[in-house]
Amino acid sequence: MSDHDTTTIAAFVHQRYPQVEFAHDQDIFSLGFVNSLFAMELVMFVEKTFGFTVPNQELRLDNFRTIDSIAALVRRQTAMV
Repeated sequence: MSDHDTTTIAAFVHQRYPQVEFAHDQDIFSLGFVNSLFAMELVMFVEKTFGFTVPNQELRLDNFRTIDSIAALVRRQTAMV
């Protein structure tokens, strides 16, 4: 996982909510910005951008709460490839 990948994830979230600056460790779900549709968009974005299918056991809210947690998921999954 590179800083570029983290930046890519942050840019995707910011594109959806340009009026808000999110810290990489800020829980975007608890802030009320993420609904079920955007949660699925996050999953699809990760799969398409980083080239893997998120396994069912990794489809947990905690893996998508923050930019850092999404980056950690990507790091784990791409290390397996």
